[in-house]
Amino acid sequence: MWLFIVNSTLLGIGLAMDAFSVSIANGLAEPKMRRLKALAVAGTYSFFQLLMPMIGWFLVTTVIGWFRVIEKFIPYIALGLLLFIGIKMIVECLRGKEEEARTLTAPLLLLQGIATSIDALSVGFTIAEYAWTEALLASLIIGAVTFVICLFGLWIGKRFGGIFKRAEVVGGVILIAIGIEIFVKNVFFG
Repeated sequence: MWLFIVNSTLLGIGLAMDAFSVSIANGLAEPKMRRLKALAVAGTYSFFQLLMPMIGWFLVTTVIGWFRVIEKFIPYIALGLLLFIGIKMIVECLRGKEEEARTLTAPLLLLQGIATSIDALSVGFTIAEYAWTEALLASLIIGAVTFVICLFGLWIGKRFGGIFKRAEVVGGVILIAIGIEIFVKNVFFG
């Protein structure tokens, strides 16, 4: 049982790194983010990190051939979403829009949640031999780890966001870099 928990925690740490980086970017872009919003942001990322492995597990255990077709498109989807979000952040910052207009909106947060967790669909392969309850427990651990890591990322971003005048540009560049990293890692080295 302890080995299962340790493995699930390590898997959660690995999967949470994209969400952690995006959390830093969001904290940089919105250094005055309220505590409740920070909890909602971390909660959104952890929800998707919990959901995606379960979807992957379901697909692998029921319709594995269909999942293999979808898996090929995961890096392209993540790259597209993160490029869109990153470029949007940079353009809004450089246009000098008001701070309120650059705050993280619910639709943008959902896009970020999907984009940073879409590679977690592949985790369905690694947990395919698990029973339903074990897969759910592993996904819950992954979600909990993501929540804590993202709160830390938001704290880091908020802490340094007030220092940099154009911190949102840095955040946008981080998102674009994450998208490229996911794409290159999965298309050329996956």
